[in-house]
Amino acid sequence: MTTHFISAEIDLQETPAKLQQEIETELEKRGQPLRWSIAAVKEREKKAVVEAIVTKDPE
Repeated sequence: MTTHFISAEIDLQETPAKLQQEIETELEKRGQPLRWSIAAVKEREKKAVVEAIVTKDPE
């Protein structure tokens, strides 16, 4: 198992619950999230910058 630091841009959603679901869905594509946080919000682009630590089994 390896750990990776990733950064992703996620479109802002109408509600916080939808945003959380969208973030978790995107992170699961890259591995099993251990922790994540919204590091910044780009208001012009309407995106949230998410930083996360994920684990992945070797392929």
